[in-house]
Amino acid sequence: MEKKTIDARGLSCPMPVVMVKNEVDKTKPDAVDVMVDSMVCVENLKRFAGKYGYRVEVKEEGADYHLTLEK
Repeated sequence: MEKKTIDARGLSCPMPVVMVKNEVDKTKPDAVDVMVDSMVCVENLKRFAGKYGYRVEVKEEGADYHLTLEK
């Protein structure tokens, strides 16, 4: 299973979504780990993931959020 990791902490939307979309379009990974630092980014990534057929697990790690998107 191919898994990609994207660190989008410090970036505001839509950049984290754009980064994940570019990776998904380019490599079609089975899973993507994404680090963000705002709930707005979490919600936007969850919407994106649903449209692309990914399940999302969110873990809060201090001030950061770790999302795992899986097919």
